[in-house]
Amino acid sequence: MDDITVVEMSGRLDLGDTLTDAENSINRLIEGGVRKMVIDVSDLDHLDSSGLGMLIFCSGHMERSAGRMRVAGAGGPVLRILEVAHADRVLHLDPDLASSCRNLSADAAAG
Repeated sequence: MDDITVVEMSGRLDLGDTLTDAENSINRLIEGGVRKMVIDVSDLDHLDSSGLGMLIFCSGHMERSAGRMRVAGAGGPVLRILEVAHADRVLHLDPDLASSCRNLSADAAAG
């Protein structure tokens, strides 16, 4: 699991500087060669449509770069937003960090 990069999100992921900073950080990791990433949202309290859009964009960027990204640990209002938006159709969601890491490792072994 040493080749899996975990990005931990906490607080709010909504329109503003925090969202821009998070997106820029994730994109720098991808441009820097990271090909397996987990976005851990277990400590995220709030997600709006801008935050959801950022997660989807970063996931697409990762796939275009021949990598894989998973989202781990969504709960409460964050999970509700993901469910309402049917985000599971475009994002790989896991209940916790361990599951995401396991799934990324299994994807690599299969592919």
